[in-house]
Amino acid sequence: MDYTPTEMMTVVASRALENDDVCFVGIGAPSAACNLARLTRCPDITLIYESGTIATRPDVLPLSIGDGELCETALNTVPVVEMFRYWLQGGRITKGFLGAAQIDKFANINTTVVGEYGTPKVRLPGGGGAPEIATSCGEILITMKQSRRGFVEKIDFFTSLGFGEGGDHRERLGVTTKGPTKIMTDLCVMEPKAESKEFVVTSMHPGVTRDQLIEATGWALNFSADVAETAAPTAVELEVLRDLHTRTARAHGATNKGEAA
Repeated sequence: MDYTPTEMMTVVASRALENDDVCFVGIGAPSAACNLARLTRCPDITLIYESGTIATRPDVLPLSIGDGELCETALNTVPVVEMFRYWLQGGRITKGFLGAAQIDKFANINTTVVGEYGTPKVRLPGGGGAPEIATSCGEILITMKQSRRGFVEKIDFFTSLGFGEGGDHRERLGVTTKGPTKIMTDLCVMEPKAESKEFVVTSMHPGVTRDQLIEATGWALNFSADVAETAAPTAVELEVLRDLHTRTARAHGATNKGEAA
């Protein structure tokens, strides 16, 4: 069955979740992945969005954290300050999803500026709750399309902590959570090495070559000793994901070409 690289990335990200997870969800690709998991493998997963919606079960993907669909389908909605202080910083969220404009080999994230801070080439949306999510969730999952523009040797601005300078730097900073455990792209899956915490390729999506991955990465990319081939999306996963995007496009009066490209 044919599928797009974005669909591959979304399906892989959905598989990183478990039924008993309490997951902090971001808008965009993370939202699609989390709701795909809820509609297939993980019917009891608890999805939490930054606006304070707990155990939300949207029928269509939200446009933003303030989308009424989230509150209307949530078990409960709490103030944002309670969401961060009690739920997030209280250690009650097992996994958090983040995206990035730039990421380095230790999964440090930039979502602030491209270029110099004072005179940037591009000014990005900023950190929002991402810095707190990166340090307070039990573990972090990252999704983004892979290219040299995003996967860089050195990020232009340090927005959210991955493993800092590598090794035990995260622990030396006093952060006790596990940190990033997977980077899932449209080409592969990366995971951190046990000691150095450098992210290396552990799984390549069907049809992707090592040369493609090296060309799409701004640092000297390394591969694990036993690189696997990612399992292709199943017919059920694709059907559910496409139905979700179709409903979303209909509800928002737009096409879903961007989601499936």
